[in-house]
Amino acid sequence: MGFLKDIEDMPNQYAYSKVFFDRWYRPERTTIIVAGDVVPARAFALVEKYWGRWQRGSYRASVPVEPPPQGPAYRHVTWTTPTLPWVALGVRAPRFSVVDKEGAALAMLLSLAYGETSPLYKRLVQDEQKVDQLLTYTPERVDPTLWILGARVKRAGDTLAVRDAMLATMAGLRDTPLPAAKLADGKAAMKYGLIRSLDNTERIAATLASYVHFERSYDTLNRYYRLIDSLTPADLQAAARTWLRDEGLVLLTLAHGEADPALAQLPGLASFAAPAGKAAFDVTVQKTALPQVRYKLMFAAGSAHDPAGKEGLAALTAAMVAAGGSLERKVDEVTKALFPMAGSFDARADKELTTFTGSVHRDKWTEFQEIAMPLLLSPGFREEDFRRLRDAQKNALDVDLKNNNEEELAKERLQANVFAGTGYAHPVLGTARGIDAITLDDVKAFYRQAYARGAIKVAIAGDVTEAMVEQLKTQLARLPAGTGLPATSVPAGRMPQGLEVEIVQKDTRATSISFGLPLTVTRAHPDFPALWLAKTWLGEHRASSGVLYQRMRELRGLNYGDYAYIEAFPRGMFQFFPDPNVARKAQLFEIWLRPVVPDNAHFALRLALAELDKMLADGLSQADFDSTRNYLMKNVFLMTSTQDQQLGYALDSRWYGTVEFTKLMRDGLARLTVADVNAAMRRHLSSKNLSVVMVTKDAAGLKEKLLSDAFSPIKYDGNKAQAVLEEDKAVGAMKLGLRPEAVRIVPVTAVFAK
Repeated sequence: MGFLKDIEDMPNQYAYSKVFFDRWYRPERTTIIVAGDVVPARAFALVEKYWGRWQRGSYRASVPVEPPPQGPAYRHVTWTTPTLPWVALGVRAPRFSVVDKEGAALAMLLSLAYGETSPLYKRLVQDEQKVDQLLTYTPERVDPTLWILGARVKRAGDTLAVRDAMLATMAGLRDTPLPAAKLADGKAAMKYGLIRSLDNTERIAATLASYVHFERSYDTLNRYYRLIDSLTPADLQAAARTWLRDEGLVLLTLAHGEADPALAQLPGLASFAAPAGKAAFDVTVQKTALPQVRYKLMFAAGSAHDPAGKEGLAALTAAMVAAGGSLERKVDEVTKALFPMAGSFDARADKELTTFTGSVHRDKWTEFQEIAMPLLLSPGFREEDFRRLRDAQKNALDVDLKNNNEEELAKERLQANVFAGTGYAHPVLGTARGIDAITLDDVKAFYRQAYARGAIKVAIAGDVTEAMVEQLKTQLARLPAGTGLPATSVPAGRMPQGLEVEIVQKDTRATSISFGLPLTVTRAHPDFPALWLAKTWLGEHRASSGVLYQRMRELRGLNYGDYAYIEAFPRGMFQFFPDPNVARKAQLFEIWLRPVVPDNAHFALRLALAELDKMLADGLSQADFDSTRNYLMKNVFLMTSTQDQQLGYALDSRWYGTVEFTKLMRDGLARLTVADVNAAMRRHLSSKNLSVVMVTKDAAGLKEKLLSDAFSPIKYDGNKAQAVLEEDKAVGAMKLGLRPEAVRIVPVTAVFAK
């Protein structure tokens, strides 16, 4: 994205941005990729028609050659707010090539030496548990670049030891050749991983584009994978000796506080040199030609089932099953066994459901099931895995959510406030006190009751044979008998009386805002398609066509985006489409305003409320209704374009007791009239009775502004039309009528603490 000072100076760089555009947005730098069910001749004709007169440019950049490195170099970043320490090791790397082996060899070597199958990962993450994230970032670039090896350290006192372990591993790569079998596993994982990802036209086009841009040839991808296939252990060791050198290393540490002085004393790599039956349940089968086979096992067990005082138990139990190993294999052995086949067995817990997803190429089905099924049927439940995963869950709550993600924090807090007193009142991750209180015995007891045959729904997709389905049924028949956990009641959301505002006080640069109210409308409700259309017109997720987006971002530049929802959308900031298997018995109408400058927070809230009020008062026009319905008729296919989405939505439909999702939506939309939509949104929505959550630094100042109903100005960097300025005055003076008792401040340290 650039440097912050340059972004802030952008209004002064507008003229140069046009120069940049003129230089680089040219046909000789552009490749058009059209993927899908197209007629090539027609596609070529359309490209020629609309792009054929685009003029080539003449600009030629002179890219300087970077001087030889003078490292090793070390820097420490002091983080102003609490966070876990990081160790990042930078390695200079060659430019991308489909001819020279060095780049491909080095990338393969680092992924195997620092990835999940590596001895270093087993040692730091699993056995010693000093690190909860170990990652490699080796992007393919046109020019020589810097690759990153990163570790998030759980305790500051272990930072030096983690650094030394990472350096020792690097030293070993130069001295000892990688075993041929491990290299073969790495090649297989890359091949199957690529095939696994190519399950929809968008992904196929995106993958091709990521390689086409190097040489403007679709064959670049094939040539690169042929180069990968030709690699030998000697090639990898040669690349290590060329590129993994002291002078080319860059070490960075980040922590809340000053660094250990010993970190500045960088030892040379040489100092680390060392010697070398069938169950009685139905299975939804989606038979396709896709060689990747994927199945989902959905249990009626979620965070709404967490016992009081043990909030987070459902999520931790799911993690122990999927990421804690089996009785036969420890987790590192599972990871290593799955790696060469690019197989995965993952868990997702939500409010009502826990879903396990297995995925593997059809050629590896039998081997995969021998590894994956014992994870579910005979979990290892080892104490060391329990401690590791409980720590990771606690860090995900305290560090990732509360400290590092104000947007998701505001959304989670809104959910908790609206459903206070119900099973939906705490995050799926749990609470800090709840996670601390969970024992391994609690996990075992929850597992025995929750994962029973009567609580499971199963679906499988891909090039599946009847024998595979029968084998899966026979294996799942070994689950404990029983109906599972007691059914949860429908959570009764608390309807706000007027506006109710919670301000979470947190040391942050911007202000995050979410507001909404409880909904009894789910996919099983006849008003669901109508509300879906209304929220889409108001603010479709990540779409620029929504009214909120147009009025707040496009017209005024307030923030990055503004969206509306009638279903939970966890992790919305990371993706365009919602994940399946987040089915719930009660939902939330929510408007999410992505962070704004604190001085504009009061105005942003007023503007969003004004637009919601206008929608409810005026309703959608026939033209608005027609265009939005036409969009949704097509968009529903994009929402369900991948194998995982199709399989997940099929299970969700079984859980809700509805027809298949695309049929549900298209049939429902086809029957709608604009009068139906306007009536439904007025029945279920309100612009007056709303729960609001705002995360900001100056909570007291914001509370004073809200309660005083003071005029909220907005300042622009450039000129705006007089009509916009006049509207801003009206919005800025809009009275919210907040009662003093309806506005409260909560310190972030108290959020989800218990």
